Amino acid sequence: MTAADFADIPGTVLFDAQQSRKGYALNQFCMSLMQSANRERFRADEPAYLAEWPMTPEQREAVLARDMNRCLALGGNVYFLVKIAATDGISVQEMVGGMTGMSEADYRAMMLRGGRPIEGNRYLHEWSGRKGSV
Repeated sequence: MTAADFADIPGTVLFDAQQSRKGYALNQFCMSLMQSANRERFRADEPAYLAEWPMTPEQREAVLARDMNRCLALGGNVYFLVKIAATDGISVQEMVGGMTGMSEADYRAMMLRGGRPIEGNRYLHEWSGRKGSV
């Protein structure tokens, strides 16, 4: 399967070899946040710390805006991106809830009910006339 095979699935970014290459520097930056000294440096001056990484301007902007959906589109891997959330003191549930436009409480409640219902969420072409995204 290719990324094109997943293009009609709402909220899906296929993390394949191409995305991995595209997001390599972004994901390496995220992994650097596993060390407390790096977290402190990042919190002290985010733009300066990000400038040390060979990321694209779009990747840096997405990190600074904490736009995790954009980070995914730019090659970020969610397992690495959670390092940013942890550095900010944000739980994984709060981060992914925000990525879906939900509060942490609403996201948790939805997941406890079994997750997002499949009806109407299988394919983007089912969303005819529907506003919003995943």
